[in-house]
Amino acid sequence: MAVKKKTSAGPRPAAVLSTRALGRATLERQLLLRRAAMSAKDAVVHLVGLQAQNTKPPYYQLLARLEGFEPAELAGLMESREVVRIVTLRSTIHTHTADDALTLRPLVQEARDRELKTFRKGLAGVDLDRLRDISRAYVEEAPRTPKEIRETLLAEWPDADPQALSTAARCLLPLVQVTPRGVWGKSGQVALTTAEHWLGRPSGPVPAPDATVLRYLGAFGPASVKDLQMWAGLTRMQEVFERLRPRLITFRDENGVELFDLPDAPRPDEDTPAPPRFLPEFDNVLLGHADRTRVIPPRFKGRNGMGNQSYGTVLADGFLAAIWRLDAGRGGAPTTVTVQELRRLGTDERDAVTDEAAAMLAVMTKATTGGTGYDIRFDSFIDFDG
Repeated sequence: MAVKKKTSAGPRPAAVLSTRALGRATLERQLLLRRAAMSAKDAVVHLVGLQAQNTKPPYYQLLARLEGFEPAELAGLMESREVVRIVTLRSTIHTHTADDALTLRPLVQEARDRELKTFRKGLAGVDLDRLRDISRAYVEEAPRTPKEIRETLLAEWPDADPQALSTAARCLLPLVQVTPRGVWGKSGQVALTTAEHWLGRPSGPVPAPDATVLRYLGAFGPASVKDLQMWAGLTRMQEVFERLRPRLITFRDENGVELFDLPDAPRPDEDTPAPPRFLPEFDNVLLGHADRTRVIPPRFKGRNGMGNQSYGTVLADGFLAAIWRLDAGRGGAPTTVTVQELRRLGTDERDAVTDEAAAMLAVMTKATTGGTGYDIRFDSFIDFDG
């Protein structure tokens, strides 16, 4: 009888996740497949912050994700200092809980240090330690506008570049925008103080990134090392993933890129229904990966923004399908949402998009105008395929 030689099968190859499957997994974790019965504060924690270059997008982000959300809930968190607006991920303003503001900012300080180096020419002869001390004392005495900070530093270093001086203060210190800036229904110019002063407690030491990586996967995974680096603005994160590898599982995308994930994280079937969602400009679900094709079809790359400006986006069937704008009604005219299709929406899709827009406006116009009515329009179709 012939005896077969035993051979080692070796490690099994990682399963391949399709683009649609990746999209559905991310949408589930982003609370966009179904609205979550979650508080606004818990959502800000789960999502590891909300992109907030402008003041209103965080409210629209939560409206798209939470059951029964009202803008007053997040506004109350802003006024009670339970959440703050601060420059963190990717050198952009985010709305974070107080705890995250005091830990994430030290974690991404290396990115602020890299940013500062690009202004070296304009900071020739400037003692950065002294600049930090002067700026801290000045903004902790009372919240200051960027113009006031710049003028105070120019008095000390009149030959320096004014923009470089104010950027240096922002990079060296964890500055938060104080209320009423960012409070729904109120207005206020940008005024800054340190996070420690505003929150009444010190920042912690620079934390190990491991916990943040796990939180990122919980909100954005499955994801590659490059995805995490793009989201956070950090570099050299491969060794962190290698350290965490025993606690994670891996997949490959359709291009063979290795993806990491939490073992028990949800990964819905790629055909799971994805209802339409209206997202504001700069929503993190569109910015949280280096490879964004899980949400943005390749032919629409760059179509949801121009330069540093981004449009509101409409997701249909889990992918970017249209852009939208809101025009506040004046002189008795209704508030209007105009949807411009990037691909032709079917009749049922249009009806679902219209219903979603109406639900959004029912909450947001009530909050801003007392409910004076609204209108929903579809603009001319943009044919990017022909």
